[in-house]
Amino acid sequence: MEQRYHNSPKEVSTMTTAEMRGSFLVDGLMQPGELKFVYSHYDRVIVGSAVPTDKAIVLGNYPNLRAEYFLERRELGAINIGGPGEVVVDGQTFAVNKLDCVYAGKESKSVEFKSKDAKNPAMYYLLSYPAHMVYPTRLLKKEEAMPVSIGSAETSNARTIYKYIHLEGIRSCQLVMGLTVLDKGSVWNTMPSHVHDRRMEMYFYFDVQPGQVVMHLMGQPQETRHLVMQNNEAVISPPWSIHSGCGTANYAFIWGMGGENQVYSDMDPVAINELR
Repeated sequence: MEQRYHNSPKEVSTMTTAEMRGSFLVDGLMQPGELKFVYSHYDRVIVGSAVPTDKAIVLGNYPNLRAEYFLERRELGAINIGGPGEVVVDGQTFAVNKLDCVYAGKESKSVEFKSKDAKNPAMYYLLSYPAHMVYPTRLLKKEEAMPVSIGSAETSNARTIYKYIHLEGIRSCQLVMGLTVLDKGSVWNTMPSHVHDRRMEMYFYFDVQPGQVVMHLMGQPQETRHLVMQNNEAVISPPWSIHSGCGTANYAFIWGMGGENQVYSDMDPVAINELR
């Protein structure tokens, strides 16, 4: 498990492109047959992926957690972006199709990720935060995730938001998680932008078409930077940073956060003409 540390706004303002990517870009995810994790000291989030093929991938333990098992003091969200699969939590099996979500609560001792077809494997995006309360393990199908359509074609940001883990959906200790799918012809996400100093956030870009990219904007509103994102890459967004993106074609992304509260609307908006 790779570890990443905090970077201050002043430090980020002087970083080279390589330094920015080394600190905030999480690449190499969704490798067949592999489980990968990155531990960030922003809100102690762990981000990763599991792509089982001909055998299950078991959620293991790591020395830097100082725990008897992975979820002894943590909770986990898993969203499948691939073929049909199964997530088994403490012997309970959940069948998951593309864009279905499984939440595994604190003190879940055994978690396995499976694919129904090794040639069309399930691809699980994983997000874990520390937890001090136990909430039930649950499955939420894409069709049940309270889809909300916002934006417009005129502003190139027509999109549908699916909320999975939040105060009115799957209950958790501090994890909030969902995804956004942009309509064809729309390329902007989270614009106008915002920050939320009480919570950091992770973005994971997927279904980025071959030959296309997403320009992810980050940094303080008056001193923005950008990262060029490829398909199946994640980005760490500090609580003081905006998190918006513009693609060369439409795409989708999973958002997740944890911190001081779980209120979805807790954000500090930034007017477009105030960005620098």
